[in-house]
Amino acid sequence: MADDQSVLTVSIVTPDGNVYDNEQVKMLVVKTQLGELGIMANHVPVIASLAFDEARIQSANSDQKDEIAVNGGFIEFSDNVATIVADSAEKQADIDVDRAQSARKRAEARIKKAQDAHDKDELARAEVALRRAINRINVAGK
Repeated sequence: MADDQSVLTVSIVTPDGNVYDNEQVKMLVVKTQLGELGIMANHVPVIASLAFDEARIQSANSDQKDEIAVNGGFIEFSDNVATIVADSAEKQADIDVDRAQSARKRAEARIKKAQDAHDKDELARAEVALRRAINRINVAGK
């Protein structure tokens, strides 16, 4: 078993509740607004805004790698504890690909309709929905 100084604790929470907890993490990789960020034990404290992408988590005690679709939010890391507060997040195994494909089609239709109506607000909301659906499809397909 890894000692406490060489592992991270990772939690991912959303407005709907806790999505992921692991107290034995070797490495966490997330995509921020400025690029990818890899965090290992004893990393300097950091707070960063997250992009729509996956969080990759490598467990310390095995070769297990968890992938979670994270849709926006931020990460806070200090004292070997990483907390991701996301708008929404879903474990790879929990993603319903058919539902995500349907969401993508609906978002694409909403984008077309908003462009035709020159509705910038609806266009922005539809683009977010499309990014979220594509992220879920990409994470589920791995």
